[in-house]
Parts: sequence; structure tokens; C-alpha cells
Amino acid sequence: MATIDKDWDGNAQNASPDGEFVRDTTYIEDRIVSDVPAQSAPVPQEDGTFHWPVEPGRYRLMAARACPWAHRAVITRRLLGLENVMSQGLAGPTHDWRSWVFDLDPDEKDPATGLHRLREAYLNRFPDYPRGITVPAIVEVESAKVVTNHFPSIPVDMQIQWKNYHRDHAPDLYPEHLRSRIDELASWLFKEVNNGVYRCGFAGSQDAYEAAYHRLWSALDWLEEHLSTHRFLAGEHITLADVYLYPTLVRFDPVYVGHFKCSRNRIAQMPNLFGYLQELFQTPGFGDTTDFQEIKEHYYYTHGEINPTRVVPLGPDMSGLVEPHGREHLPGSPFAPGVTPPGPLPAGEEVKHPEAFQK
Repeated sequence: MATIDKDWDGNAQNASPDGEFVRDTTYIEDRIVSDVPAQSAPVPQEDGTFHWPVEPGRYRLMAARACPWAHRAVITRRLLGLENVMSQGLAGPTHDWRSWVFDLDPDEKDPATGLHRLREAYLNRFPDYPRGITVPAIVEVESAKVVTNHFPSIPVDMQIQWKNYHRDHAPDLYPEHLRSRIDELASWLFKEVNNGVYRCGFAGSQDAYEAAYHRLWSALDWLEEHLSTHRFLAGEHITLADVYLYPTLVRFDPVYVGHFKCSRNRIAQMPNLFGYLQELFQTPGFGDTTDFQEIKEHYYYTHGEINPTRVVPLGPDMSGLVEPHGREHLPGSPFAPGVTPPGPLPAGEEVKHPEAFQK
């Protein structure tokens, strides 16, 4: 019989009889939508979820620099310029089974909600909440109750439902003519790459690990070939597909190669994937939301079953990410004509360890 445990990312995980890591993908699937009047109570749906109104200032994106699933929401919010309508709280990189802690803030409390642990927001709404306490999560500021932690829909709804509040000249990260392709890529990336590294890292048997390893590298080899003739994953400009891949790629060399035993080679040794990663890292919204120190502290400290000493490595040197990427010969550009990159980070949202990529 499968056993259920929780890793310290807060995600319930199932260990199958053959040792394969199986992620629990059950989330709070409420959504924030534009067709519910502002200042309304959440509207119940036939499937048991609720629809909440789009309303500036009502919600706070709870994230962590360390978490790849949260990172995609952080990037999307920044690219679209939603900082003035949806605030952001950031938990620290290390925690125990009781969930993410706002220990980067004064008095170890999120200044907008007063939460010490993200768990409190879940229990405020669901006193007997039985599942993992995950980021990203959107919390209603006034009540300090969780609204949703359904990470696949949060970036999509930021693009579609919050469109009236995007900054001037913001990108369309989910253009209608590419949505089916982006959705296809999102599903494939989740199964083969985003979660593929976790299948390697949390494999409970040699056979499960080797199967996961070969499956992951098959996907990365496909991406390397695809990116030899395509500047981005879908179309000629950055879309949500690229937002979904970036957090895994940027964590690969400092964490997944060693910590998760994804050790065939580094991304830096794959010219197309690395050039693509360089270009994204150098695009506002990507590199300026990446904190390598917090990323390494999270994985190497919280995964005690993999790294019981909790020693955090000093390498590798990631400064190659700021060198020329050489992808200008491919059709396309990061943003379509008339679209501009986001401006400087809002005060207080700068990464705390900007120099960490050189360690």
C-alpha cells in the first residue's frame, strides 16, 4: 500500500510500492475572477469551489524566493505590473513541518496580515485543513484567510482576470492563438521537468531513481534540440510556458544536479538551454526575482532526509548567466513590438542576496 508523507515544501507526497515519488496535486481550486462584482462575498460554484472578485488591495500573494512553484507567480505578477493592486509577502527559505515562516519580516510576522506561519491562513479558513501548506497562496488581507493555492491557475488568472489592472505596455503571456500550445507545454513540463527533478530526488528505490533520471534527461534533450531553432518555447516572445520552465532551469545547476542526483551534466553544458536561460535571467522579472542563496538554503536545509548534515554548498559560480547569450540570430525577441519590460523593482521587493550567483 502507498504511504503518505509530507516533504518540507509542504507538499503531500505518495511513495508508490516501487519507490516512485508521486506528488499530491489536490489544491484549493478557488479562483479570483473579473465577473464577480468588487466587494462581494465569494460566490459558490457547482463544483464546490468559490469565485472571488478581482479587487485591488484585497489580496496578497504569499510566496517564497526558494520555491519554484511560487517563483512562477512572482515572475508573472512582476511582468504584468500587478504590484500596486496585489501586494506580496515573502516567507523565509527554511522551515519545519509546520510550514513556511515569515521570518524575514520584523517580529517574524507578515506586515500586512500579521501571520507568523502561512499555516495560520489555511487554518483561519479551514480549521481542519488536512493537506500540505504550499506556496504560492493568495490570502485575503483583511481576514488573513487563504483564498487559493492552485498554482497552475494563479498565473493564468493574473493574465486574464486581472487584465484591467496590468501596467501600460505589459506583455500578453497567454495569447489566444497560442493557448492550446502553452497548455500542452505546461502539462508536459510539469510531468517531465518541473516535477521530474523531484522524482529523481525523492525516489525511494534505485529502479525508481533510474527510471526518473532517464525520463528527465529525455525531456531536457528534447528542449535542447527545440531551443536550437526556437528562441522561446511557444511563439517568438516570452509566454507563460517560459515562465513555467525558468524556475526549474535556474535551480538546476545549484541544486538539482547534486542534491536531487540529476547529475548527467549541468545546464551550463547545454548551449541552447543555457543561452535560453541566460536570456531569461537577463530579462527584468526573471533574474531580479531569483535569490540563489535562499534557494540553496531551502533545499539543502529543509530536506533533512536527503542532506542530514544541512550543510549548504558554496558553489557553483552562476555568474555566466550575465554573459552574452548569443540568441539574437533566432527569430523573435523577449517582448512583442510595443511591449516594454517592467521597470525597477518596487522598494522592499529586491532580492536579499543579489551577489549570491557568484558564489
